[in-house]
Amino acid sequence: MKVLRFAFALVAALVLFSSVQPAAAQSRGHVYLLRGLANVFSLGMDDLAAKLNARGIPASVHEYGQWAALADAAARSREPVVIVGHSLGADAAVEMAQRMTALGAPPRLVVTFDPVGVTQIGPAAGRFINYYQSNNGYGKRLAAGPGFRGNLQNRNLDGAGGLDHFNIEKSPRLHAEVIASIQSMTAPARPKPKPAPAAAPGAEPAATGAAPARQSAGAAPAAAAKPM
Repeated sequence: MKVLRFAFALVAALVLFSSVQPAAAQSRGHVYLLRGLANVFSLGMDDLAAKLNARGIPASVHEYGQWAALADAAARSREPVVIVGHSLGADAAVEMAQRMTALGAPPRLVVTFDPVGVTQIGPAAGRFINYYQSNNGYGKRLAAGPGFRGNLQNRNLDGAGGLDHFNIEKSPRLHAEVIASIQSMTAPARPKPKPAPAAAPGAEPAATGAAPARQSAGAAPAAAAKPM
């Protein structure tokens, strides 16, 4: 009898462990931040990474020339990936997204601050947000190129006083917007509600109401953002 009770207890423990293990193992993903020229002109990437890590979102900063190796590693991880880049790092972010898409694991979100060489996104998927200034001599507007099957939003910050190519990635207000977008893309999915039991024959259906529309946490306002 004791052996039988022990066997039942062991089976129950195994069932409980298997039911909670997937939730515990669920990853919040990783954010790759890419600096620009000489690896010293994009220190806003370090500040943004610190803010993300403080919020429990794993983030790391890299030199833009590492984008190909980072794309391969990120694609193998099969976890939600966000890429953020400034200047040449923004160009590399687009290249990294295209490579990950070709490997069958496109990033969830790509944020670019003032790309300087890339003007269009080729074969890639995912959501892209481009913060740029067309009047600072460096920043470029991005366009959807052949094979692009994602969502692209350009944010022209020409009217944002105090911003230029060398501090656009350091703006606290833009950091807040980017963090909100990242949180909306990397938050664990909520479990689907269980279907309501079937009504008994002859019973009246329960009254239902349409839920109010919710604005996405990552949706950016139409007006140009101003730095804080």
